[in-house]
Amino acid sequence: MPLVLKDALVPGRLSATSATLSHGVLLHLLGPNGAGKSTLLSAMAGLQPVQGDIWLEGRQLEQWSRAELAKVRAWLPQQQPAPSSMPVYHYLQLHQQSSGVAQSAQLETLLKRLQLHDKLARNITQLSGGEWQRVRLAAVLLQCDPVCNSAGKLLIMDEPLTGLDIAQQKMMDTVIKALCEQGVTVITSGHDLNHSLHHADEVWLMGEGTIIAQGTPQQVMTPARLSRLYGLAFRLVEFEQQPWLLSTV
Repeated sequence: MPLVLKDALVPGRLSATSATLSHGVLLHLLGPNGAGKSTLLSAMAGLQPVQGDIWLEGRQLEQWSRAELAKVRAWLPQQQPAPSSMPVYHYLQLHQQSSGVAQSAQLETLLKRLQLHDKLARNITQLSGGEWQRVRLAAVLLQCDPVCNSAGKLLIMDEPLTGLDIAQQKMMDTVIKALCEQGVTVITSGHDLNHSLHHADEVWLMGEGTIIAQGTPQQVMTPARLSRLYGLAFRLVEFEQQPWLLSTV
């Protein structure tokens, strides 16, 4: 198992959490602001000290050095200022684990999909919010993609679709699905319930630092449970042979 949590907790922010994730699973964390999603994500990324235990690839997370961890998992925080003044191409190079024809082809594909070709020479401090988000996404995708890094096993992203337009969000869905098909476990957070309903393999629903329910989207995202969590009335309807969640105040 790539990730195992046993009574992992952060006092005052995250209740004792136990769970197991398999290879190639796409997990969505859902819940209102302040539910503890970012705390749990940073804990699973090895950047938030916890009580209890978290294992990555059969080894306790705290035993991994930062250099070792960077080869196995990639991490996209919700917010991240540009680390220093450098061109986009240099920033992306820092996230490539190796070089070669396959890696160059994969980079070329990502640049095309994320519409970054004309941004390569631009300084990262001069990018718009949406441009910087796309550069950050390209970097972590390069870092964990098995084509570029055979050790890549885990990708953790906190609200990765922020700042992306509809076409770019669709592109990210395609890229993430391909990663999962190659055995990479992907964990993300977000607020678009219908997006999770249609794309996630597994959902953890969170509230007040606690995982309220975990399972498939259909098992977890029931109108009754969502209504209690968000304080809104939800109903499930079917349109063009797909389920959709609708809410009313």
